[in-house]
Amino acid sequence: MSFQKLDDLGHKLEALEHALAILGADEATHMAVGGGEKRTEAMSALAGMFHTRATAPEIADWIAAAEQEVLSEEQRSAIAELRRQYTNLTCLPVEFVERQTTARMRCEQLWRDLRAKNDWAGFQPALEGVVALVREEAALRADVLGLAPYDALMEQYDPGNRAADITPVFTDLKAFLRGFVPEALAIQEARLRKRPLKPLSGTYAIDRQRELGLAMMAAVGFDLTHGSLSVSHHPFCGGVPSDVRITTRYKTSDFLSALMGVLHETGHALYEQNLPKAWSHWPLGRARGMAVHESQSLFVEKQLGRNPAFWRWALPVVEKHLGEAWSLDDILPHVHRVERGLIRVDADEVTYPLHVILRYELEQELVSGRLEVADLPKAWDAKMRDYLGLSTIDNPADGPMQDVHWPGAAFGYFPSYTLGAMMAAQQWAALTREHPAADDDLAKGNFESINAWRREKIWSQGSRWSTPDLLERATGEKLDATYFVNHLKQRYGG
Repeated sequence: MSFQKLDDLGHKLEALEHALAILGADEATHMAVGGGEKRTEAMSALAGMFHTRATAPEIADWIAAAEQEVLSEEQRSAIAELRRQYTNLTCLPVEFVERQTTARMRCEQLWRDLRAKNDWAGFQPALEGVVALVREEAALRADVLGLAPYDALMEQYDPGNRAADITPVFTDLKAFLRGFVPEALAIQEARLRKRPLKPLSGTYAIDRQRELGLAMMAAVGFDLTHGSLSVSHHPFCGGVPSDVRITTRYKTSDFLSALMGVLHETGHALYEQNLPKAWSHWPLGRARGMAVHESQSLFVEKQLGRNPAFWRWALPVVEKHLGEAWSLDDILPHVHRVERGLIRVDADEVTYPLHVILRYELEQELVSGRLEVADLPKAWDAKMRDYLGLSTIDNPADGPMQDVHWPGAAFGYFPSYTLGAMMAAQQWAALTREHPAADDDLAKGNFESINAWRREKIWSQGSRWSTPDLLERATGEKLDATYFVNHLKQRYGG
């Protein structure tokens, strides 16, 4: 039976993906600097092996034959998603995959060193090499998929996303935020005049912050027997569903930075740990794209982690681990702090979408060739001045060098962050309609009902539905940015 052949193949491909994921997580956390060259060779070879097996010509015949077999509804969904993945994988020759893996890994390794030195001149040639390959990839994919080059890249992260649909939404959101950011800042300033901000003590030992993070992870549902917490240059959630690797980065002067990073990545991890295990070796059993993934991480970080009800429960936990007593009125101005800043991962809910829109606009220009890497620092600075009134012209480390995505050839990913924020707000609204006691549960540190809703509606569905269908099935509505705008107005407005 062809279905059985595909099922057997899925197990073999899953094993290769497992090895690549764990090697990649280790490379970003524990690998010695001198191991980079050989690790790049190993991962490039494995990526080539995976691509060769996953794009073998006979798979097309097996898929076609399996579609004619008597299958269950679930098996038919599995075949349909496998066909979509096969079409996308066969866009790229194995030689290109190996070449791109080598280039992006070398660029990432260089980025870790040169970002700390603010060395754009040293970094630029490596990024130019990556961008050239991204343009090549976009052209290869566009030709096969019948899409515009940038849309073909987005398709890899969120099937169905198109710039023509996203750009108008982002344009409207940008217009709203340009007016709302000053309003939120003025409201915040008025509140602080009445009750000055209680300063953080600035004495937060890393080991204590780590224990706090682990306690929060376990409380919100993370299975510590199938995952871990480490340190990296850039927070991420990697590994595999049975062995999820979360990372954060610590500041001894500010415990909220690392804690919010941990909550964000735990949101990703909960999705991975709760995917349908029976289908883990099929594309059907994977997460449905990065916008959905970001909706899960932002749900935990923003809808839960910045909810006042959450902090009624969390404050005693913080006191236990860090030895500081906080009142709700003292901590919320920190948790809800709105501030124009340079760093996306440290940005608040209100300004964060502007960071994403800036990158979304620039990467389209880079992919199309309208913008060259050499001109990126000036272009970045111009948009940063326009959107947030800040300059990065002599500070590329906090400008176009701040994220790992472009060194890692992840173009078309950034829209997922703000689409995810919109989806998270819509999911919270739907959940609270069905479960009005959600805030009361949060205040008690009880996440069971909240997680049960998410498990049923999102996690257990894997890639059975397209992103729009999944959201509509979960919330009863198509994506509606109104929920996100209302969320910002309610939490940060007058």
